[in-house]
Amino acid sequence: MRLAFMGSPDFAVPALRALVDVGHQVVMVYAQPPRPAGRGQKETPCPVHRAALDLGLPVRTPARVRKDEAEHAAFAALDLDAAVVAAYGLILPQAMLDAPRHGCLNIHASLLPRWRGAAPIHSAILAGDTESGVTIMKMEAGLDTGPMYLRDTVPIGPRMTTPELHDALAPMGARLMLRVLAEWPQAMPQPEDGVTYAAKLTKADARLDWSQPADVLDRRIRALNPWPGTVATLAGEPLRILAAEPADGAGAPGLVLADGPIVACGQGALRLTRLQRAGRAAMPAADFLRGSPMPVGSILG
Repeated sequence: MRLAFMGSPDFAVPALRALVDVGHQVVMVYAQPPRPAGRGQKETPCPVHRAALDLGLPVRTPARVRKDEAEHAAFAALDLDAAVVAAYGLILPQAMLDAPRHGCLNIHASLLPRWRGAAPIHSAILAGDTESGVTIMKMEAGLDTGPMYLRDTVPIGPRMTTPELHDALAPMGARLMLRVLAEWPQAMPQPEDGVTYAAKLTKADARLDWSQPADVLDRRIRALNPWPGTVATLAGEPLRILAAEPADGAGAPGLVLADGPIVACGQGALRLTRLQRAGRAAMPAADFLRGSPMPVGSILG
């Protein structure tokens, strides 16, 4: 089929490569514009952009498309059978949704209608869901409201992190999209009940609130690393909490109860297992404590 591909992060790369591998004609790739990255803040293409260049595919990187009629016309001129969209990051206007003969098909990393929106993988872990999955849907003007072609599930283990769930869902999305383009199953409306929304994450979400229960904070640490991360303060300085696990203990929220370190929460306690000070390397808690002691009785903010 004659396709455009629209995506930006690592999640979308397996789908792009799969489409090319099976012989679909990807005539244009759309990706987010290059952005400053690294210590030198050098303009860096996103993962999909880099993959497209590696595959020898043309790339467009408009900063916005909703009201850009020139972009709408350029998209229509591609004469597409369909557009495949995977975490593109820009909202497509109706003119672009309607341009391909079979419309725009989205790879969404949740079991719709649960976790419509920007951060479905993180949200599933934050909420303590026991399963997640991928839904292939036909895009329409509403936020992830379109009819569904196919979906599949994956269990969320009790210690699963966002990167681990991401790595399970990305190839699943590629496989499901290939099936849809080969079989064109009938699209079914989404159920009206069970709708939830996955809000876009910001740096403000990184702050840990020790008054919350230990199981909630445990999920938060697993869900929000590597970005935006989870941060506490120790003696007024920021401390990144990269990994932790529930532990026995009780005390005032944020109080270091025992070596490990074990920190009291609103209910229960957490053993912090991987830590990082600002400007320093991440390291296991035992190594961290040798250089930065955290005595019993210390308070984490």
